[in-house]
Amino acid sequence: MTEVHVDPTLRHDFVLLFDVQDGNPNGDPDAGNLPRIDPETMNGLVTDVAIKRKVRDFVDMAHGSEGRNKIYVQNEVALNTQHQRAYDALKLQTTGTRQDMDAVRQARQWMCQNFYDIRMFGAVMTTKVNAGQVRGPLQLTFARSMDPIVPMEIAITRIAVTREEDRKVEEDSEGKGKSGKQSEMGRKALIPYGLYRAHGFFNPHFAKSTGANSDDLALFWTALRQTWEYDRSASRGMMTCRGIYVFTHAHPLGNAPAHELFESIGVERKPAVAAPRRFADYSITIPNQSDLPEGITLTEV
Repeated sequence: MTEVHVDPTLRHDFVLLFDVQDGNPNGDPDAGNLPRIDPETMNGLVTDVAIKRKVRDFVDMAHGSEGRNKIYVQNEVALNTQHQRAYDALKLQTTGTRQDMDAVRQARQWMCQNFYDIRMFGAVMTTKVNAGQVRGPLQLTFARSMDPIVPMEIAITRIAVTREEDRKVEEDSEGKGKSGKQSEMGRKALIPYGLYRAHGFFNPHFAKSTGANSDDLALFWTALRQTWEYDRSASRGMMTCRGIYVFTHAHPLGNAPAHELFESIGVERKPAVAAPRRFADYSITIPNQSDLPEGITLTEV
C-alpha cells in the first residue's frame, strides 16, 4: 500500500525547517553577497530557487545517469541545447519562433519524460528552440528565519598574493629596499545562527499533466532531507535539515486551507533564550492526528 505522502494523485502541503550556523545560507548579489534579509524586520531570507538548486544537485548526483532523472537547469549547459535534444530524439525539424505547435507539444512531452526538474518544478522553454511551457506540480516559498539575524562580514588574510609583481622588492627615494606585499585581505559573510522555515505545495492536477509519479515524489522528499549533507562548503557553514512535515489531503482539491495547516506547526524560541545559537533553543509543536481537520494526514518525513 502506497504511503499517502508519496501519492501523486493527492494534494500535499508541507513545512520545511532547516538551520545554519556560522555560514551564509543564501548570499544577496545586490548587497555584496551578504546573507539575504528583510530590511524592515531583519529576518533572514533564502530564495525558493536556492532550495530547488540543492534538490537538483542531489537528484543529479544520485540519479542523473538514469534516463528519466536528467536535470534541465544546470551549470555550463545552454537551455536551447537541452531543447534541441528533444527535437533530435523525436526526429523533428526546428523552425524557431514559428515552430509547428504539434512539434512543440511533442517536444514538451519528451522534456517532461526525461527531465526530473521540469516534471516537478516546471519550466518556460519558449526560446528559439521552442519546447513549450510546463507548470510544475511542486512549488516552494522563500524560507524566512524565525528570528532576526545578524549579517556579519569577517576579514580574512591570505598569505599568497595574486600578482607576481606585487611581491617584488621596491626602493624608496633614499635607495632603501622596501618589501612587496606579503598577503592579501578578503572578507567572508555569515550569520552566527538562524532557523529558517519554508512552505511548499504539491498539486496533483499539474502532476498528471507533467507525468510526475510516486517515485518522483519519494525522490523529492529524500532529496529535501539529504541534500544538506552533500552540499557542504566553508561559506555555507553548518546547514542542517531539521524537519519536513507533510499534510496530505484525502481529496485532490484539498480538505483544508494550507495556511491553517501550516499554523498548526508551532516554532517558538524558548523564553530563557535571548540570542538563539542552536536548534535546541527552539520548541517545535506538532499537532496530533486527532486535532487535524477531517481528511488530513500529517507525515513527518
